Amino acid sequence: MDRSSPSLPSKLVRNSQHVIHTVGPIANGNPTNPHRAQLASCLHLSHDKGLRSIAFCCISTGVFGFPQEEAARIAVQPVRRWLLDSSSPITVVFNVFSSVDYEIYADLLGI
Repeated sequence: MDRSSPSLPSKLVRNSQHVIHTVGPIANGNPTNPHRAQLASCLHLSHDKGLRSIAFCCISTGVFGFPQEEAARIAVQPVRRWLLDSSSPITVVFNVFSSVDYEIYADLLGI
């Protein structure tokens, strides 16, 4: 499996029809451009498959060392850009793990 490309397993997870899985980057505090590109590839795959919604969790911000604030910016900025540039009516949800994550995303999303 190409670790930099998302896959679309057919197993059901709770009420989901699909899970788009891409391996979380182990950034050790130093994310690279390929790490940053993974999220956009998930959006393209979800659109290509006609999915109506997608949820993103925090990008490897725990033990894998991806900086929380940068992870949130990497998530929010391309999603905004992609939604503006595409004709997709997809709903995007950001799933956060902690109150710190929530505050970072709330600030970036203006909520």
